[in-house]
Amino acid sequence: MIKLEIVPRSIHVLQNNATEISCNRPHQGEGNVTFLFALGDITQKGYEKKRAKLLAPYIPQTQGKYGISVQIKTSSSSKYHRARSGGARDERYRSDIHTEAVQAALAHHKEQKMALPMPTKRRSTFVQSPADVCTPPDTSSASEDEGSLRRQAALSAALHQSLQNAESWINRSIQGSSTSSSASSTLSHGDGKGTSGFLHFTENFSIPPDVTATTSSSSSSARPATIDLPPSGIVKGMHKGSNRASLMDTADGVPVSSRVSTKIQQLLNTLKRPKRPPLKEFFVDDFEEIVEVPQPDPNQPKPEGRQMTPVKGEPLGVICNWPPALEAALQRWGTTQARCPCLTALDVTGKPVYTLTYGKLWSRSLKLAYTLLNKLGTKNEPVLKPGDRVALVYPNNDPVMFMVAFYGCLLAEVIPVPIEVPLTRKDAGGQQIGFLLGSCGITLALTTEVCLKGLPKTQNGEIVQFKGWPRLKWVVTDSKYLSKSPKDWQPSISTAGTEPAYIEYKTSKEGSVMGVTVSRIAMLAHCQALSQACSYSEGETIVNVLDFKKDAGLWHGMLTNVMNKMHTLSVPYSVMKTCPLSWVQRVHTHKARVALVKCRDLHWAMMAHRDQRDVSLSSLRMLIVTDGANPWSVSSCDAFLSLFQSHGLKPEAICPCATSPEAMTVAIRRPGVPGAPLPGRAVLSMNGLSYGVIRVNTEDKNSALTVQDVGHVMPGGMMCIVKPDGSPQLCKTDEIGEICVSSRTGGMMYYGLTGVTKNMFEVIPVNSAGSPVGDTPFVRSGLLGFVGPGSLVFVVGKMDGLLTVSGRRHNADDIVATGLAVESIKTVYRGRIAVFSVSVFYDERIVVVAEQRPDASEEDSFQWMSRVLQAIDSIHQVGVYCLALVPANTLPKTPLGGIHLSQTKQHFLEGFLHPCNILMCPHTCVTNLPKPRQKQPGVGPASVMVGNLVAGKRIAQAAGRDLGQIEENDLVRKHQFLTEVLQWRAQATPDHTLFLLLNAKGTTVCTATCLQLHKRAERIASALYDKGHLNAGDNVVLLYPPGIELIVAFYGCLYAGCIPVTVRPPHAQNLTATLPTVRMIVDVSKAACILTTQALLRLLKSREAATAVDVKTWPAIIDTDDLPRKRLPQIYKPPTPEMLAYLDFSVSTTGMLTGVKMSHSAVSALCRAIKLQCELYSSRQIAICLDPYCGLGFTLWCLCSVYSGHQSILIPPMELESNLFLWLSTVSQYKIRDTFCSYSVMELCTKGLGNQMEVLKARGINLSCVRTCVVVAEERPRISLTQSFSKLFKDIGLSSRAVSTTFGSRVNVAICLQVSEGYLMGQTLLGTSGPDPTTVYVDLKSLRHDRVRLVERGAPQSLLLSESGKILPGVKVIIVNPETKGPVGDSHLGEIWVNSPHTASGYYTIYDNESLQADHFNTRLSFGDAAQTFWARTGYLGFVRRTELTAASGDRHDALYVVGALDETLELRGLRYHPIDIETSVSRTHRSIAECAVFTWTNLLVVVVELCGCEQEALDLVPLVTNVVLEEHYLIVGVVVVVDPGVIPINSRGEKQRMHLRDSFLADQLDPIYVAYNM
Repeated sequence: MIKLEIVPRSIHVLQNNATEISCNRPHQGEGNVTFLFALGDITQKGYEKKRAKLLAPYIPQTQGKYGISVQIKTSSSSKYHRARSGGARDERYRSDIHTEAVQAALAHHKEQKMALPMPTKRRSTFVQSPADVCTPPDTSSASEDEGSLRRQAALSAALHQSLQNAESWINRSIQGSSTSSSASSTLSHGDGKGTSGFLHFTENFSIPPDVTATTSSSSSSARPATIDLPPSGIVKGMHKGSNRASLMDTADGVPVSSRVSTKIQQLLNTLKRPKRPPLKEFFVDDFEEIVEVPQPDPNQPKPEGRQMTPVKGEPLGVICNWPPALEAALQRWGTTQARCPCLTALDVTGKPVYTLTYGKLWSRSLKLAYTLLNKLGTKNEPVLKPGDRVALVYPNNDPVMFMVAFYGCLLAEVIPVPIEVPLTRKDAGGQQIGFLLGSCGITLALTTEVCLKGLPKTQNGEIVQFKGWPRLKWVVTDSKYLSKSPKDWQPSISTAGTEPAYIEYKTSKEGSVMGVTVSRIAMLAHCQALSQACSYSEGETIVNVLDFKKDAGLWHGMLTNVMNKMHTLSVPYSVMKTCPLSWVQRVHTHKARVALVKCRDLHWAMMAHRDQRDVSLSSLRMLIVTDGANPWSVSSCDAFLSLFQSHGLKPEAICPCATSPEAMTVAIRRPGVPGAPLPGRAVLSMNGLSYGVIRVNTEDKNSALTVQDVGHVMPGGMMCIVKPDGSPQLCKTDEIGEICVSSRTGGMMYYGLTGVTKNMFEVIPVNSAGSPVGDTPFVRSGLLGFVGPGSLVFVVGKMDGLLTVSGRRHNADDIVATGLAVESIKTVYRGRIAVFSVSVFYDERIVVVAEQRPDASEEDSFQWMSRVLQAIDSIHQVGVYCLALVPANTLPKTPLGGIHLSQTKQHFLEGFLHPCNILMCPHTCVTNLPKPRQKQPGVGPASVMVGNLVAGKRIAQAAGRDLGQIEENDLVRKHQFLTEVLQWRAQATPDHTLFLLLNAKGTTVCTATCLQLHKRAERIASALYDKGHLNAGDNVVLLYPPGIELIVAFYGCLYAGCIPVTVRPPHAQNLTATLPTVRMIVDVSKAACILTTQALLRLLKSREAATAVDVKTWPAIIDTDDLPRKRLPQIYKPPTPEMLAYLDFSVSTTGMLTGVKMSHSAVSALCRAIKLQCELYSSRQIAICLDPYCGLGFTLWCLCSVYSGHQSILIPPMELESNLFLWLSTVSQYKIRDTFCSYSVMELCTKGLGNQMEVLKARGINLSCVRTCVVVAEERPRISLTQSFSKLFKDIGLSSRAVSTTFGSRVNVAICLQVSEGYLMGQTLLGTSGPDPTTVYVDLKSLRHDRVRLVERGAPQSLLLSESGKILPGVKVIIVNPETKGPVGDSHLGEIWVNSPHTASGYYTIYDNESLQADHFNTRLSFGDAAQTFWARTGYLGFVRRTELTAASGDRHDALYVVGALDETLELRGLRYHPIDIETSVSRTHRSIAECAVFTWTNLLVVVVELCGCEQEALDLVPLVTNVVLEEHYLIVGVVVVVDPGVIPINSRGEKQRMHLRDSFLADQLDPIYVAYNM
């Protein structure tokens, strides 16, 4: 009779004839169902058939749903083991119970496949590294092929199912914001049935994109030119036909009405909080206001038991013949039982190669002790004295030499510190080992000759200096190098005391290495306790598979064996790789009584079991499973027992134990008596565990953890459980806590770390009132667990593996087990998965990193990743923040081949992990984002003004000097028009040179005096009359490279009464991109004619141009290269100064082409304001390195010299590309006081000349002459660039105060410009160049609320802003609320409005949009302006601040700060963000980010980064970018796009064209390296 007992959820084998099976039963009530059926000689196949039939009602049918087939077979089936094995090697976490739970959890999700946009990547990007040859071979059998067939079937089924039903888990994770833009190569997640709801997105494209394409990414390397739009099924709370716009009301799709009024909430908060003194500013920033603190779940389980009392182990037996010290035991056996074997080493094939007897061990240890103390230095200056520390560097396959060295050190009374053999200069964690050696004061390392030869060497044969290590002297301990001790020399063996015996290194969770110091008395007492607990007796044989240098391998195999005269067979790890069954064969051959193993050894032995059937384990009385404290060990133990019970293994022989470096052996299961009942199991609720509470899992859930006990407390010890965080308060009986042990057998301290030692080794537990319980100090073990019935100890995890997310505790090992249970064989390489948490935005976030098999397909990997996310969410109720797959064998390894966790985490955070697949899910995990801001309606401009008056705030306005008060004796005042000024100069100073044009070599290629300019302008005017037959008022496009011809053509047009329009010529190498813009300006300006050079004329009519535009429809084109000399009969004079002088066309950063009209009076006023501000007169020289086509660049290049009479040295910026020194050498050569440049020129010089200071000095370049270097821009000043420039060129004389900026906009090209007049700081007059532009630090969080709050330098979330130059004479600015159009106070951010005589007259557009005209150019304030002034709106946000500086006139100086363009701001979560701030944060995150741009698309934030490193680094950027934007800006990035350098479009002024970038992204024209969709 076979009794099958079905208990909820857990399969484990009790005995060969009784199987306890537990399954998830979704439709049945709880309770036990017992089947009894008579069986004859039932075959395996028949039995499984019958069993499957019986269990069918209780197992969810998932085949065909997920491509996961749930197959339950008995654990005793060897076929089963072969099928499981392939790939998943890290079997510490293997659990059939868990696999079933995971599969059942996945089955709850109805959708066929994840409705996630799969990331796109270039095929070339990620080349898998070859699999390491030294790892055990995959022994997977046909099951893998079957699995792939199953998956294919599931895949084909999946393609027939639409995306419409993707609700459940994925809906929860997307939260209404996951979309996909260019993952066209991966739309194999369903057909395109959901496209109808969002076709309104495609109106910009001529053909709607084909979203039904199912191109497989693995087969096709071509990039299909399609664009994926968001599938309609994935936005939460929207019906298929509903309009997407309804989601846009608030940032996260929650309707506004569903929230409590913010004002009421604030009122309640104020009542709750104590009153504060009033703050200087409006905006209050509190941590609570930033972060949404998750409220505790009212239904969470709470501990209900009484407070636990410490549990005592049995007393340590008093045996008279126990030695007084371990060295005494060695001396006894070495002298009386010299022939007895002590240690046998195996060779690489697993055959015994050498046996060390007790006699040999004693004699060789003596020799070593004598050599160490007497032969290393001189008699007067010994190298080592008792109490010194030495490093033991021995390989894992040489236990004999290690044992001799260890006991030699003990006899010499020096303290051994065993460490791993360093393999390379930069081993994972090697630097920390070096730190330990340094802190222990180690100068000597003992090793073997073979090992010394194998260490990495320098060119001249010396051992390399390992990173972070102290300088070491290496001592070889092979017998032939040791001196025999004289007869009369004896080591002093005293009774064991509290002096240190040895130091065992331990790596903490953070990666730091600490030395746990073990005293001689603790070492001895621990050996005694182990001897008693394990009932060791003399002469027993013990097989040790563990590392003999530390932990249980050292305690049992090196120390306790000597105490009890036992024989250890040491099986090295390398043998286990080639022959996994070797330890079982050793047990069989030597009739070993005890074996020391880990779960992985059990698993490997099971896999190789079929190779050797005739082994017997009947001699084993103890199979000590040293990682039995791992909750997942129960499964390995059960499976091993079921397989090897037929080979004589007794169930009671399996003895799990729990150990830690600090507490040593915490608990061990005693070897059982045959026939006695086996210890119990605990089936715990994972939900309960996450709250630190023990609850037996009775609910119908998949989330259960089955744990086995690790026996009782050690003899002579005492145990208590304390809360893991805070003070060591005793837990309640049903609470999980950290296990603490009090006995003489633990470590005594961390060497040299007194503070940490006190917290770890001297813990006095306290009760709930906080008073100490007893005075016995306990040692924290670092293990989490509880004491169950019968004082059995249960361990559920480690402190190092604890992940505390939103107040709930999860165990890294549990999450690893869940990952492995999700069909990991096809994807994960040898089961290598690392789980850790990173701190992002005020909480811990879980990161899962796995090594991907070299043969895993893209589709399989993505499928596995998406399933893992589902399984972890379902079983652990926690979201995974990031899931990354890296190529096989690339994660940092520990010396024994495991994953080096802290190093992996460090690589992840620093961007050195180089994943080949990554999935970020911030939308699921980040639940503590602040609530989106609700804008308060109904606060009118009048209320704001009254509020400002009441608060004592002044209205934010400022003005330059009053033009009316400035006397100017210059004759220029007589002339209203620039043409008259030029004629007057041609007569008064005909030979005065106005312009010099330089080429790339720095030589003057062209000059123009006043008379030459006048004469050449007349020729152009004549040509316009004769050839063009133009009338006054006709528009003429000027198409010239930067130079004097452009200036001549401009004045020629004015002389003829035509309206010039300067346009940048097309780029000959890039006609398709640049010529359409030229064509557009020609068409929009309705130009009657084009003036240009011969070369450009040919280009405009070339065949290449014909492919980009229609060349036949150009207006008349006049080539001005060789015009005849002809005097103009009369020069046109406009009837009024308000007549149009020229049109200024420019493309804004948002991609808008706008032309503004400049009148003659505005031109004169502009030139006059610049002349006064910069003190320009005819004896001055200025150098201009700017584009001359629009804005202030055009004004300075073409207009100012004629008006003021100064000489302009013109340097075309494109010439700098071939000669970086050109601009600076010109400034130095001509001793220029004032120079103008753009940010692009400054950046070019900073990057290109930064490391060429010596060359600059050698060329004699000196910038001490420069008074002002003005950067011309229409944006926020780039302080970091200007400061870098100033610091860099300080060495060649540039004054730190020379660099300043300007500010202009489309409506007024020059609002602020270089400070020039004298300034008073207190009573001191600062020189004529004025002070540094004032800088302020403002709070970024306030800025998002349109508030300005000044903070100190270094304050968190602070932003450094610089004033944008001094306001020009005659200019007034006021800061206005862009919505209400009312003036705002000093502490508000608002739109900058300007009033000045040189404001443009209006927009020049085809349709003359009058409403826009009135709104931008002739606007009045809605309140508070009695004078009814007309203002122009600049479209830029800024604020005004009164500074401490006073002008020479005695007035206080008001500084204008520009923050950014209104059109470019991103409205997200109800707050206003400036792209540049997010971009600055992103650019800092990784050295390989060359440039960055952000934009929004359907309320998703898209970040585009240019990668200047190798393409392997592309995926490293995804988590870094997501982290930094979340941390610093409280935003979740929706899409991260990694592109090649130069992809982000930048205009001639150096400004990013974000809207062009967005259009290219949506049209799938970026050719990205990688696109990641954050879910």
